[in-house]
Amino acid sequence: CIDDHSWTLFEHLSHVGIERTIEDHESVMEVLSGWAMDTDSRLYFRKNYAKYEFFRKPLDFFPDHMLSISTETNVFLCPTQTFLKSSTCPEIHGYLHAKERSGLYFSNKGTSKEPRHLQFFADFSDSDVYTVLSAKKLHGAPTEFAFCVKVPKNNAGTCSAARDLKLLCADDEQTRTCWITAMRLLKVGLSISENSLVAMDFSGQKSRVIENPCEALSVAVEEGLSWRRKSCHRLSGHGSPSSAQSSVPNIAIHLTQPWFHGKLAREEAQRLITQQGLIDGVFLLRDSQSNPKTFVLSLCHTQKIKHFQILPVDDEGDLFYSLDDGLTRFTDLIQLVEFYQLNRGVLPCKLKHHCAQIAL
Repeated sequence: CIDDHSWTLFEHLSHVGIERTIEDHESVMEVLSGWAMDTDSRLYFRKNYAKYEFFRKPLDFFPDHMLSISTETNVFLCPTQTFLKSSTCPEIHGYLHAKERSGLYFSNKGTSKEPRHLQFFADFSDSDVYTVLSAKKLHGAPTEFAFCVKVPKNNAGTCSAARDLKLLCADDEQTRTCWITAMRLLKVGLSISENSLVAMDFSGQKSRVIENPCEALSVAVEEGLSWRRKSCHRLSGHGSPSSAQSSVPNIAIHLTQPWFHGKLAREEAQRLITQQGLIDGVFLLRDSQSNPKTFVLSLCHTQKIKHFQILPVDDEGDLFYSLDDGLTRFTDLIQLVEFYQLNRGVLPCKLKHHCAQIAL
């Protein structure tokens, strides 16, 4: 995974239908220690292109109508500097649907922020924020855009049931993303110093801190190459991937591509893209469910997933593929994808990140 920062560990709690990103500074062993023995809890390792997108495009996560910048912040800074260099978090406000009596602080008198009108909701010192999966089905939420604050039952106990969750529901994906990002930033974003993150060398009998940045990079690259050599060695007994790929007919060469997902249903395609980050350019290709002879490009743009039909074009016996009714033609799907990675064409944005599904 060298030079690919989108790979992310997720904590998935199936029994209550929630999951969250495990932050870079967190100890995985501490996360595991919080699991109950009789529940179906798992770790997933998959791509999440939205994990660091906040640092690149903060205003995509905090819409103007939900944001108030502290008066102590220098308002003349650019938006990114305003968010990342301020000593305080941006103030987020908006409407949410709360299940029963939840948490955070909410006002019992309109938009009043006076202490006497604020009621306690949840503390983030020992709580984590999760995305809720199948919110309508599992929890009776008014929309599917739910999230929750999970508070430990006690210092030594674990959260084992839906009643231990503080559930909230937004009206759309952008609003939910804004709230979750703000909560992650409040909990850990401003408290982790770069000085607390160090490179380690575990190759000797004793571990040591690597202080030289150049040495740290070379060690990381060497570890990645070593891992890759081991992986190739394990695969060598099962035939060479390159030789297998060369025997595939040109018309079906897309079957070997990581962005092609075969007979994937529309709903599953949307779920997969949502899992890996609703940022511009996340995409996958799949077989069309309504027309077996065509394909579909599923693409994320402005936090919405759109589907574009790829039609076959027959020109005097030669088969081509097109997204614009034959105006722009491609001999195979690989050529089509490579073109739209460089050119927007008829699409709302370029293809940037392919959606990969990895089985471990």
